[in-house]
Amino acid sequence: MRRLSLRARLLLGVVLLAALGLVAADIATYSSLHSFLLQRVDSTLEADHVGAEHQDFEHGGPVQPNDYVELRTTSGRVLYSSGVPHFPGTKAPSPPRLPTTITGLHRVGPDLVRYFNVPAVSGGGRYRVRASLDSGSPDLLIIATSLGDVDSTLHRLLLIELLATAAVLAALAAVGLWVVRLGLRPLHAIELTAAAITAGDLSRRVEHPDPQTEVGRVGSALNTMLDRIEASDRRLRRFVADASHELRTPLAAVRAYAELFGRGAAAHPEDLERSMAGITREAERMSLLVDDLLLLARLDEGRPLERKPVDLAQLVGEAVEAARVVEPDRPIDVSIEPATVTGDHARLRQVLDNLAANARSHTPPGTAVSVDLHRVDGRARLSIADHGPGLTEEQAARVFERFYRADTSRTRGSGGVGLGLSIVAAVTEAHGGTAEAQPTPGGGATFVITLPLGAD
Repeated sequence: MRRLSLRARLLLGVVLLAALGLVAADIATYSSLHSFLLQRVDSTLEADHVGAEHQDFEHGGPVQPNDYVELRTTSGRVLYSSGVPHFPGTKAPSPPRLPTTITGLHRVGPDLVRYFNVPAVSGGGRYRVRASLDSGSPDLLIIATSLGDVDSTLHRLLLIELLATAAVLAALAAVGLWVVRLGLRPLHAIELTAAAITAGDLSRRVEHPDPQTEVGRVGSALNTMLDRIEASDRRLRRFVADASHELRTPLAAVRAYAELFGRGAAAHPEDLERSMAGITREAERMSLLVDDLLLLARLDEGRPLERKPVDLAQLVGEAVEAARVVEPDRPIDVSIEPATVTGDHARLRQVLDNLAANARSHTPPGTAVSVDLHRVDGRARLSIADHGPGLTEEQAARVFERFYRADTSRTRGSGGVGLGLSIVAAVTEAHGGTAEAQPTPGGGATFVITLPLGAD
């Protein structure tokens, strides 16, 4: 059964259920008609019995039409037998094969009666027999009538039921096959789409899935999953390409300084010092990049961060003080409300430093920056607003993507490698918070971080 296709199993199940229902209906119909016809024959025998009671058996009185009448003693000796009535000039039917001794009579009123069936002596016919021991009579009166009409009717009914059942099952199988094929056609389309995707075509989709059907909802879910897979694939490819590009530059510089050393810089103190300083500087750049990539990878894997109470107000104050030391000429307006969160102190400080570095990198020197920390609806809301060139809607939507930079030229003057804000978003999300970019009223960009408050 498991080796059959879904279409075959569905069709087989429908046909089997229908067959069971039809067979049950046929049996009920056949049994009901059989009982009805026998009851009617019994009623006829009951009426004929009344006439046979007054028959003069000693002088061969009139015999009931179509009935075989026999009178015998309780010991089985036949006193009278009428034979089976028949039309003149026709062959007499075979009489019933009556048992020598008839037992099992039960009382019906003042009489003892039993109804039963017996075969004919020859020819394969059947008889319905009424045997009675009437009150006041020492002899057993037997009346039998042929069941030929009953058997003929039942045989015709059986033939009709067989033909009708076969026709209904055939029609049901044909209609069921059509319905199943029609219903599973979207599933076949999903199969073809999956095969194409397996072959490497991630752009394939299930066409026109019907959300009203189960298969259609599967198709819609598959399309959504494929959209995400394709987007993830694009991000992964871009991530690998950008990481390779960012690593290629310091690696090329290290190799150039190494070649300079190999060409004789060791014999010239000035060249040796320049080579070693360059190698150290580029190695530090690669180390920072690799550290950022490892942090993002750990956050993607869901590795837990340190969970301790962190005084966010104090942390913001420290980050602002450090920013003022780095760039004394930039005015920074601060509005801080006490707030405590549960998280990793070092990573949250990294978030603040990255936001401050982003403001320094993308605004002209001396541009004012505002830092606000407030408690809103059980969450700490930190916003860092600048009044620089700002962000377009597309840039604001993508600013937290890895290696994304509003300035697509890959010059060092346009900022870092594009991982700072990605780390901001990833660390914030790991703390159960959110990060978003908004336009600053009057021009500029505002980055808003919200974190759930912890116990003070």
